[in-house]
Amino acid sequence: MKALEINNLSFKYKDSEKLIIDDLSLSIGKNEFVTIIAPSGTGKSTLFRLILGLLKPLDGSINIARESDKNIIGYMPQKDSLMPWRNILDNTSVGLELNGCSKRESRKTAASYFKDFGLEGTEKYYPHELSGGMRQRASFLRAIVNKPSILLLDEPFSSLDALTRRKMQAWLLELCQKESNTVFMITHDIEEALLLSDRILICTELPYKNLKSIEVGIKRPRNYETTLSGEFTELKRVILNILDELEENKRGKAE
Repeated sequence: MKALEINNLSFKYKDSEKLIIDDLSLSIGKNEFVTIIAPSGTGKSTLFRLILGLLKPLDGSINIARESDKNIIGYMPQKDSLMPWRNILDNTSVGLELNGCSKRESRKTAASYFKDFGLEGTEKYYPHELSGGMRQRASFLRAIVNKPSILLLDEPFSSLDALTRRKMQAWLLELCQKESNTVFMITHDIEEALLLSDRILICTELPYKNLKSIEVGIKRPRNYETTLSGEFTELKRVILNILDELEENKRGKAE
């Protein structure tokens, strides 16, 4: 069963003649974790905005499987974007309120996740009182509390320091292995992609048209010991070679 299906998608901004996405097709299976890796400024976040319905395609279609009578997408941006005037419990429950739940029921549902998310005891805190890693946990909870059909993660840990980022990657790995969510992620971090993903999509030409798909056949459960294995190192080498070839092609066209 497909959680997300994109068919012949094309897009460009109105003030530009340059296509960012050109006849792109891809699909993500239910409970699959898929990551896109591509150079900066190539339209990865634009693709997410199209999936979210914030932009209108020039051509093509985007179809998301319905889990219920509502077609819900969870989204976690690069920055946590928590509301500074709401405490952490009210921040994490806001999506439920917007979808018609009472404030009391929304808080009760969100609070039931706090222990698993390592947020227990922070319910009455405000965003400025928490560390970056804790705010990202709250942002992640806000994104999934509605039980979305698909969860979009746009470089979720890029703003964190290296140590906190590593801790958050380990936390997300454990959580995803437990919950089996359908996840579509953007990252520049190849090791992060290999550690978390079932499959990696790599941009091999611009504008986005054909994405090279690499299966990450590394057995689960995974942990940071996995990153030291020969299989992990070989997959990383393959991805680096593909990205290097893309950069060479871009320089060649520029010249």
